[in-house]
Amino acid sequence: MGRGSRAPKKNHIPDAVVFRTKPQIALGMVDRALDHGVRVQAWTFDEAYGRDTAFLDGLEQRRQVFVGEVPTNFHGWVIQPRVLRDGPSPHRGRKKKYPRLARRRPSSEVQNLVRYSPVFRQQRWQRYRIKDTERGPEVWEVKWAVFWRKGTNGLSGRRHCLIVARNVLTNEVKYFVSNRVPGEPAMTLRRLLRAAFQRWSVESCFRQAKEELGLDHYEVRGWRCLHRHFYLTQLSHLFCARMRQKFDAATPCDDSLEHLTMEQVRGAVNAWLEAAALQRTRVGQLERELTKQQYHQHRNAQARRSHTKTRKTRLQSLGIDAERIKSCILPSPT
Repeated sequence: MGRGSRAPKKNHIPDAVVFRTKPQIALGMVDRALDHGVRVQAWTFDEAYGRDTAFLDGLEQRRQVFVGEVPTNFHGWVIQPRVLRDGPSPHRGRKKKYPRLARRRPSSEVQNLVRYSPVFRQQRWQRYRIKDTERGPEVWEVKWAVFWRKGTNGLSGRRHCLIVARNVLTNEVKYFVSNRVPGEPAMTLRRLLRAAFQRWSVESCFRQAKEELGLDHYEVRGWRCLHRHFYLTQLSHLFCARMRQKFDAATPCDDSLEHLTMEQVRGAVNAWLEAAALQRTRVGQLERELTKQQYHQHRNAQARRSHTKTRKTRLQSLGIDAERIKSCILPSPT
């Protein structure tokens, strides 16, 4: 070894090859967002992240509000368990670890708590209009209770909120856990539900980028090429979204006119670029594309009205008027 050379570090693994789970990557992304000054009202996630108690503990340590979906076998208590801090002195037998839970109240799965606990059984379902989709309003029935989740150390932490939601038409059941409880300052059940069910808008954004802009069509090698493809896709998505907002704002308010979709903006831009060098061809091709879009827009509007009417009829058959129950939908800005 020559003078001035440095000996390699033993057992040194580059950061690029260190394996991290998705929840660990997510915590790193949260840290990066916080370092850049990003602040959110609440973090939400699916049960793949909700089942990871270390991920939930990480959000707690960062003093972040969360309301996320958890699996049916998620463990906790609806009555705060007793935690033993110190043992008897003197004590006999093998030395026990402290703090530890008292034996009287073991944790239970959330599905069993909702099914058998008097806290939930004696509670009536509350109906909420969660969101409006292309097929009409979605109505879910909700119950909730104060909840102490089981941490990575097996002990209970601060009090949480356990929410069970059931779709009135499909009977689909979801469980959500939040580290905020309705009744705390600036916290309501409606606000928690709004955050819990807002994940679909993010998923819709990724679906549009994959189907319309080729987010999942990459065939590259290396992180640099992958990032370049991702950035280009996101810039294209941003451009189409800005164009859609611009033309929607310029269109007069008329019930007969529908809002533009991402697919229609992408199709119009493609038709314009395919004949960029030929003015007459470009204008004619764009007009044909707009005519085709108007046809599909009219058909989509008819389908939307038909699906909405059918869903409202099904809800009315159950005695539910979607216009008169509690709603989690924010009023549109004026």
